[in-house]
Amino acid sequence: MRGVNRVMLIGNLGRDPDVQHLEGNIAVAKFPLATTETFKDRAGKLISQTEWHTVVLWRGLAELAQKYLHKGSLVYIEGRLRTRSWEDKEGNKKFATEVVGDNLIMLDKRTDAPHGHPNSPGATEGLEGFNPDMPSLGDASESLPF
Repeated sequence: MRGVNRVMLIGNLGRDPDVQHLEGNIAVAKFPLATTETFKDRAGKLISQTEWHTVVLWRGLAELAQKYLHKGSLVYIEGRLRTRSWEDKEGNKKFATEVVGDNLIMLDKRTDAPHGHPNSPGATEGLEGFNPDMPSLGDASESLPF
């Protein structure tokens, strides 16, 4: 049986994407993403727990992130987990688990979007497959099953 390595996250960027260009002008973006769950404890008190995830986007998605995402942006990220290991200067083995994104959907509402967000009027240039007449997930968030 084959394994499944799939991650789906909805959260807010903790800072602007850090975009670098590797050899061959390949863009890679990296940013922290916060996901927050809220629940009630036994006493009925509302508890919020925030998890931080490191997201890595490559090529076109990295360029899209650089152009349209900023600290606080609400996004849906779909991808896979990847764990890297290396040795630091002292010879200690270090590990990092990252979400390598394959799919990105911007969920900021149109009225909340800063100038240049693809859901704002006149900002669709360079977005292949973008249809301004289709509702964004931000408009239909109440109907999401999760």
